[in-house]
Amino acid sequence: MFSLVFPGQGSQKIGMGKDFFENYDLVRDLFNQANDTLSINLSKIILEGPKDELDLTFNTQPAIFLISYSIFQVMKKEFNIDLHNAKYFAGHSLGEYSALCAAKYLSFSDTIKLLKTRGEAMQNAVPKGEGGMLAVLGSKVEIIEDILNENKNDFVAQIANDNCEGQIVLSGRNSDIEKLIKVLKSKNIKNIKLPVSAPFHCQLMKNATEIMRNEIQKLDFQDSKNKLISNVTAKEISDKDELKMLLIEQIEKRVRWRESIINMIDNGVNHFIEIGPGKVLSGLIKRIDKNVKINIINNVNDIKDLTL
Repeated sequence: MFSLVFPGQGSQKIGMGKDFFENYDLVRDLFNQANDTLSINLSKIILEGPKDELDLTFNTQPAIFLISYSIFQVMKKEFNIDLHNAKYFAGHSLGEYSALCAAKYLSFSDTIKLLKTRGEAMQNAVPKGEGGMLAVLGSKVEIIEDILNENKNDFVAQIANDNCEGQIVLSGRNSDIEKLIKVLKSKNIKNIKLPVSAPFHCQLMKNATEIMRNEIQKLDFQDSKNKLISNVTAKEISDKDELKMLLIEQIEKRVRWRESIINMIDNGVNHFIEIGPGKVLSGLIKRIDKNVKINIINNVNDIKDLTL
């Protein structure tokens, strides 16, 4: 039994999806549709760069979705792989939107417009240089939660991503992150400041939440039989009204990736297919359970090697 997983921000690189773009008309059509919908030359940014432009959050988010969705469509239409036999669709942060579109809850044009808005809203929610993110390695969620609680009168930080056992990401104001680093150092807990432009998935994203609430409520989500795993709850969801609510909450809430993978495995999934640029999610899944089968679909040959 397999599940499809879609990557989030950080997996982008110049030239991603190039062989799909060069080999399939349907991919070139999707790239053109993206350019027209967003009124920018997203194709050029993805295929040629510059990297600084691709790394802008409001370009990164629609770009990664475009590649993930293009690969998904090639697998379905050019290789006749019935991906809707997947037990679950899931994605990490912005990847949840790729899952949402692939699972037929939202149209391609609505999804890519929503991600452009989401990227802009998240980027602008906090003045540049005011917020940051910190990766904590080799510790447990419970330990980090205790540290945050014990020091809540000195600084405020939130767990943004519970990625896997031993990899937790926190968000907050840079001044608070620096205080947290000192506490972690005193406890010999390894940490790395991340090169990000904003503190995602924490209460500092409140303005972005309000923008996304307005945009998401405007949209007509479709009914679908495909099941999603929510970042917010790590549980199965297929009700479109609940889905809207959880997507709004997702901006400020923790991405429960470790729990999501464990939940899928507990419900019979033994094969994960990562569709999109990079292989970050596959690495996390291996650390959660080394016994499951994993396929990474980055290029055309990856699809040829896939067996379900």
